Amino acid sequence: MLNDYPFLESFLTGLISGFLVSIPVGPINVTIIHEGAGRGFRWAVFIGAGSVLMEAIYCAIGFAGFSELFTTDIAKATLQLASFALMSYLGFKYLLAKEVKTSSLSADRIEERLHPHTAFMTGFVRTLGNPGVLLLWIALSATFLAHDWVDPNWTSKSICIAGVASGGLTWFTLLSYVVSIGHRHLSDKSLLNMTRSAGGMLLVAAMALGYKLALLLADVVKHAGTPSP
Repeated sequence: MLNDYPFLESFLTGLISGFLVSIPVGPINVTIIHEGAGRGFRWAVFIGAGSVLMEAIYCAIGFAGFSELFTTDIAKATLQLASFALMSYLGFKYLLAKEVKTSSLSADRIEERLHPHTAFMTGFVRTLGNPGVLLLWIALSATFLAHDWVDPNWTSKSICIAGVASGGLTWFTLLSYVVSIGHRHLSDKSLLNMTRSAGGMLLVAAMALGYKLALLLADVVKHAGTPSP
């Protein structure tokens, strides 16, 4: 049904992925939790907004590297296999996590050089200094194109990027509200449960990707076995 509304599909793809990618606890979530409890909702939201802007830029960079590269079924199947493996790896990584990652060495180094003084710039710089976020959005943007969830034109890509920003900001706003109303930090167990929940959702997404990949491979095999006229 969503295929009849390509722009809606692009936006929902970005919205859902932006939300899910933001849930696993890392430097940004930890910063929001720690500073939101002391400085309040507005400060925490601006940290999230800065991070979201940098993630949107990373997503745009990912889309810029993929245009008309996946025009054959073999190429699409190869990338879909890679995206299935990526989602499965991340899902199991987060689901089986025993501790939460609270800092990034590269982000700490960049922050020492740039010295951000506002909440927005703190979120922006800490995401800028995390190369893993860039690699993730490169992989995800290629996955979106390979599955035809986003069309290979900049209108569709831009709508997807807007969805990514909306999804990420939705999560960070919810998190900021929760930590600000209680004026207290979330427990380590709560943070770990958040990460594991995100892992479970990513595994469900991996299963959906695996099902679609199986259909595509079956179609490739069927066409390969059909004699040419």
